[in-house]
Amino acid sequence: MKPGEDKKDGKESVRFRDPARYDLIVVGAGHAGCEAAWAGARMGMETLLLTISIDQVAHMSCNPSIGGLAKGQLVREIDALGGLMGMAIDATGIQFRVLNTRKGPAVWSSRAQADMYHYKSWIREALEGQEKLYLKQGLVEGFLLEEGPRGRRVQGVYTQSGEEFLGPAVVIASGTFLNGLIHVGMTHYPAGRAGEFPSVGLAGALASLHLRMGRLKTGTTPRLDAKSIDFSRCTPQFGDEVPRPFSFRTGKIEREQVPCWVTRTNTRTHEIIRSGLDRSPLFGGVIKGVGPRYCPSIEDKVVRFPEKDSHQIFLEPEGLQTREYYPNGIPTSLPIDIQLRMLHSIPGLENVRIMRPGYAIEYDFADPTQLGWDLMVKDIEGLYLAGQVNGTSGYEEAAAQGQLAGINACLRIRGDEPLILGRGEAYMGVLVDDLVAKGVSEPYRLFTSRAEHRLWLREDNADLRLMEKGYALGLISAEEIGRLREKRREVEKGLGDLEKGKVTVQVPGGPKTGTPLKSVLCRGDVSYEDLGELNPSFKPVSNPSAAEQIAIQVKYEGYIKRQGELVDRMTRLDAMAIPEGMDFGLLKALSTEIRDRLSQVRPRTLGQASRIPGVTPAAVSALMIYLRSRRGPGKKTSPVPEDGGLS
Repeated sequence: MKPGEDKKDGKESVRFRDPARYDLIVVGAGHAGCEAAWAGARMGMETLLLTISIDQVAHMSCNPSIGGLAKGQLVREIDALGGLMGMAIDATGIQFRVLNTRKGPAVWSSRAQADMYHYKSWIREALEGQEKLYLKQGLVEGFLLEEGPRGRRVQGVYTQSGEEFLGPAVVIASGTFLNGLIHVGMTHYPAGRAGEFPSVGLAGALASLHLRMGRLKTGTTPRLDAKSIDFSRCTPQFGDEVPRPFSFRTGKIEREQVPCWVTRTNTRTHEIIRSGLDRSPLFGGVIKGVGPRYCPSIEDKVVRFPEKDSHQIFLEPEGLQTREYYPNGIPTSLPIDIQLRMLHSIPGLENVRIMRPGYAIEYDFADPTQLGWDLMVKDIEGLYLAGQVNGTSGYEEAAAQGQLAGINACLRIRGDEPLILGRGEAYMGVLVDDLVAKGVSEPYRLFTSRAEHRLWLREDNADLRLMEKGYALGLISAEEIGRLREKRREVEKGLGDLEKGKVTVQVPGGPKTGTPLKSVLCRGDVSYEDLGELNPSFKPVSNPSAAEQIAIQVKYEGYIKRQGELVDRMTRLDAMAIPEGMDFGLLKALSTEIRDRLSQVRPRTLGQASRIPGVTPAAVSALMIYLRSRRGPGKKTSPVPEDGGLS
């Protein structure tokens, strides 16, 4: 169809073309879309952010929190690349906690309760104040495409109201809106989320591009009126005494902090839930989409784990100016009467009133193996997908994809190489690699266990790992990179001082005089600050962030070194490029199944090929030999183990 024309009821109707010319068009203003648009405008691109409702920019559809296990690492990486999420939660958080502090720093993860209404207004204000970023309300229904020398390429989008917007790059960040269908008991109705239109036309437009589409499901909890909760029957859960910021650009958090509250289900609760299963859309066969295994509905938990007579519930405030509470732990799509009876059986909720019922939502997604590692659709130049449209779940996973998609769209427009982060560089690299190489069979969530190099990919060093990249992209200011470089100098100096310093004062039961300070710091019961007592002439570095780095690097030096060797090995695999457009069908040494899988995913490097499910070490070795033979005699290649580096 030609730009400017639309065919309805057999008649031609002319669409209005926006006279402005954009470089980047972002569709959807959830967490993915906001980060994509922010990155685009900050990189100097004329950026249009289109959303169904401007009032719902950065809305928290589910739990009112940011961070958590592995998610906290993602937020810090987004921040190190100049993103919004870390600054937004620091400005609007009402309870901050670092999880897993009893374990090692590899799995420390920050989490914060958000004042969700302040959070989204903060994000909107930031977007509206950003130069070259234009926010507009509109329901996108289709794409403007043209045939280029390398196949189809996107030229813009058009909306339900008949507007056309032109631009050479489009990021789709549609969340749960594609053919969204809400379920409450046996009642169901179309919606993108409660109270909002679904995106039916865009779902059809993506399917018409011959993308492989699937169906997923997620759910949310009923929202409760705090006036009807008996908090005296619940256990308070307070945040950390000194809140730890997410953003490396935040100095100190000085906002009012409030507690969450803990209660539990019981055997009576579970009996009530079982009594309503005959009217459950999940167990009645109404819901067809696959739900998240790691965050099941309460009815699913009761059925799957009959031996458990209790499940924990966290009562989380949604903001300082509202009395609405989110009971984390009981997402449900049971009928409303069962939801209310279930809640009334729980300590503290005996007289609770529901402000909004819980529900399940089904939505379309695109198989992410159709994307390159830059998140661009392989067969449509300039079209990028980010967030739940790729089969992921969670604000943080969405925001990370949105940021990378926005960055890579801008780099492509500039004619530069894409930003592709390796699994040894960032959790963001693990996320994208998992999606593109493996695909999804359920809503994907990132865990620390998915990162094989998690001791290196810590929260505390995300700035050291990624901020220089953010500065090179134009997303980090000169002042911010200056602070990072000063921190790096302090870390190097501090490590050098430890090498030279020795214990000069013997403490009863402590290390002997003359023991190197570095050896003393390796002990589990000694902190970096303790060293000044053992050697009065030793001066610890003044920057707390640098001091933390020094202590972690010394205490875990052996582990970090071994992990660094593994990262180097993977880097060598990723350095061996696979020619673009390579015909894997010619590799007769590989099985038909492996050739088909390689042809479908189209890895860019040998390392990426090695991580595709079903691609064996033997196949990687055969592919490596083939790639070396193509380089011809006398051409040097990176030394790669003959087992493909997989042993």
